[in-house]
Formats: sequence, C-alpha cells, structure tokens
Amino acid sequence: MTLHETDVPLAAFAGVPTYARMPHRTDLTNVDVAVLGVPFDGTVTFRSGQRFGPRAVRTGSSTVGGYNPAQQIDPFSVLTCVDHGDVPVVPGNTQRSLAAIERAVARVVAAGAVPLLFGGDHSCTLGHLRGMRRHGPVAVIDFDAHTDSGDNYFGERYSHGTWFRRAVEEELVSPEHSTLLGLRGSIDSPDGYQAVTELGAAYLTTDQVAADLASAAATARERAGDRPVYVTFDLDVIDPAFAPGTGCPEPGGITSREAIALLRALGPLDYVGFDVVELIAEYDPAAVTAVLAGNLGFEMLSLLARRRTVSPEVAS
Repeated sequence: MTLHETDVPLAAFAGVPTYARMPHRTDLTNVDVAVLGVPFDGTVTFRSGQRFGPRAVRTGSSTVGGYNPAQQIDPFSVLTCVDHGDVPVVPGNTQRSLAAIERAVARVVAAGAVPLLFGGDHSCTLGHLRGMRRHGPVAVIDFDAHTDSGDNYFGERYSHGTWFRRAVEEELVSPEHSTLLGLRGSIDSPDGYQAVTELGAAYLTTDQVAADLASAAATARERAGDRPVYVTFDLDVIDPAFAPGTGCPEPGGITSREAIALLRALGPLDYVGFDVVELIAEYDPAAVTAVLAGNLGFEMLSLLARRRTVSPEVAS
C-alpha cells in the first residue's frame, strides 16, 4: 500500500495524525499490521504522563517515509498497514485496562494481523501478551534499562515493574528463549538482576550491549530460535540525552543510533508482535523522543517486511 489513499499526498504537517500517516481503519480484513495506541499509565512509579504517548508518537511519526535504505525494503509495499486507533482503557483501573488491551489485541491476532502497540506504561505489555495466547509462549526480546521482574511494587502485583514476571508465570513467555537488553542504573541490592535468571531468561547490561552490538543482537536472535518473537521497547533503554521523554530515565544508556542498529541486527525472526512504551511528551523537548519512537516502529515494520520477503532458509 502507499502512505496515502488519496491521489494528492498531504504534507507531513497536514491531515489528521495517524501513525506514519497510515489510513485509520477499524475493519481488519486483509490487514497485515494494525497499530494500536494504549493511553494508560496507571501503574507508573515515578514520572506519569505516558497516557499521552500514543498521541505524541503519531505526531512524531509524520515524517516517516516509505523506503528503509538500511534494511533495503519498503515495508508499506509488502505489508498492508493501518492505524486501528486507541484501546478503550479505563483510567485508574489496571485490571480492566489490561483486559481491554487483551481483547483489542486478540481481535487483531484473530484477523491474522500483527499488532504494533504504542504506550502507555510498560504494564501494557502484559495485556498485549495475553491477547496473543494463540501463538503459545513467545520469545520476548526486551529493550529496557530495568528488569521489570519484581514480584510487587508497593504491594501491587501488576505494575510496569512486574509485567515480565507475571507474563512468565502466566506462561505467555518462553523465558529460555527470551533476552533482556540494556540493563543499567542503581538497583536495590547486589542480586537485583538475579530475578531474570531465576525466571529462566537471559540479560545483557548496557555496557555489554554497547561493547558489541552485533554480539548482543546475535545472543537475542540465537536464544529466540524458531519461536514466535515479541519485541518490546522501553524508551528508557536509551540514554536520556537522546530520549528524555520517558518515565524512569537512567543516565549512561545506548544512543538512538545504537538502538536502531541493534534492532536492525535482529534480522528476519518470526515476529508476531511489537510495542514501544514509556513515552512522556511533557518531558520531551523538541519531540525528540516521540520522533525516535515513531522511527523505531518503522524499523520494526521493516523487520517484519523482510521476514515476509526472504526465503525460508534465510529466515530460519
């Protein structure tokens, strides 16, 4: 498909904002990718405002073009992509919001499409994974400064800091095929990362990732193997110098250039879902984080398009 369904293209600053100027459609017939906004930030433990993330990323993505020269593909010519609108979350109610996300994603998956979500806080990922149960336990590749593997935060079991543990417990995730990339920052105790390995997943710190991007991507790719793959991207994995508009910024992260290179290096895996979360427009001077989030989504679409076009031998 083209970026527009009209004969006369609109300038990037014109028109009703949709992700990458995709058509807004509720009908999922013959759709390959459905973008969903998840305006929920009810579980955050520091900065709030992620509920405005989907709106910001749609505006920030207005300059996304059609062709990806680095991945050598035009994802919009391979994939029929639509902006499916926002999930009707319930402000202040985590369980009902997670259920709404699950229902929305399940409809997308049942239609044969791949969901690409823009949050919202990272708890949204749990609802997304619940909506993809038909894929079985998936391999998660999680770009994140934090483990999100705690048992509870302030006594709450459902939080943006516990979603990964809950997903493993609910058998939505295959931990032995999953990798967390970019952990860093101060933690509560010397064994703060131990929760990840106890759950059966692997992790690489920011220092390890930055030292060898290709090796880090290879680790995640090899662990995923032939499992269905879900990529979740918490913007706090990136140094706040490049992505200030996020909820729990941690100094010393990877650059936006490194993040994009790392995504591209994952290659043509069996992708079944994506998300980009924790964008806060209020803390985002010049919309640099929103623009980055929009481009991360484009890189994800390019990965999926490449998977659809390569031979089975290359894909495996």
